[in-house]
Amino acid sequence: MKTYEALVRTDTDPELSGLVERIRLLKERHHAIILAHNYQIGEVQDVADLIGDSLELARYAASTEADVIVFCGVHFMAETAKILNPSRKVLVPDLKAGCPMSDMITPEEVDRLRRENPGAVVVTYVNSPASVKAKSDICCTSANAVRIVSSIPEDKPVIFIPDQFLGDFVQRATGRKLVLFEGFCPTHMRIMATDIDRAREEHPEAFVIAHPECQPEVARKADVVSSTSRMATAVRENPARKVVVGTELGMIYRLQKENPDKEFIPACTSCDCANMKVNSLEKILWALEDMAPEIELPETILHNARKALDRMIEMS
Repeated sequence: MKTYEALVRTDTDPELSGLVERIRLLKERHHAIILAHNYQIGEVQDVADLIGDSLELARYAASTEADVIVFCGVHFMAETAKILNPSRKVLVPDLKAGCPMSDMITPEEVDRLRRENPGAVVVTYVNSPASVKAKSDICCTSANAVRIVSSIPEDKPVIFIPDQFLGDFVQRATGRKLVLFEGFCPTHMRIMATDIDRAREEHPEAFVIAHPECQPEVARKADVVSSTSRMATAVRENPARKVVVGTELGMIYRLQKENPDKEFIPACTSCDCANMKVNSLEKILWALEDMAPEIELPETILHNARKALDRMIEMS
């Protein structure tokens, strides 16, 4: 029994099969790969060459020899792929796939935080614009944020931007006091501690996982708090037959596909990210046909942001 059905058409749908075949042929023609975040709709995950979290996708984008990268996620992720592999053409199925959290932080805010905290190291979550990464000392993802902050000498103050809840999680894990910005993910913000309480009451035997972008009260109630790819590993290794999932709903498609014998219960049934869900097979096809929309960034941004991302990858 599944308690949540991801948005995906069946393999027997002739329209779907035709789209997938046309995409495959265009990928071969253009020597292209498709990268997809774990929050994408099921049919996009199924056509991707790699599905993963921000860190996995960044690593792959940095090393791929494909001529074209079609990035199915949100805008800052495609920017990251371009920064890490600037000689490659990076396409996005829909330029409107933005990120509200990323939009909350600006280069001017980074400058202000530096003035207010002289000598501080700026650690920037990848959920941020390229222009902000270019102002940063080092980037991080939810998978490596604790390791990144732990590597900074304790006598150095740390500014952590833009996600205050991931920052709070890192504070508790490292025991360090961070200067936090007040950014947040509107999707993860919808998950309440009462949602976890209700799920545990209804499914006392369930294994509870949550993303560190969730509010601290939610994270404290979960059995595991981690990035989405580490969630996949934790679910695979845990013997529980029921899993409460405290993150964006698209993750359940991957988890169900990898663990068909388990039942997945969303902590929040309205936690869809509208931006993640704008990508589709049709838009992937059009991007490969037109070789557009393409991510392009100024050379200065590419150079400066690359330094912060390279430091992150070296430590991962």
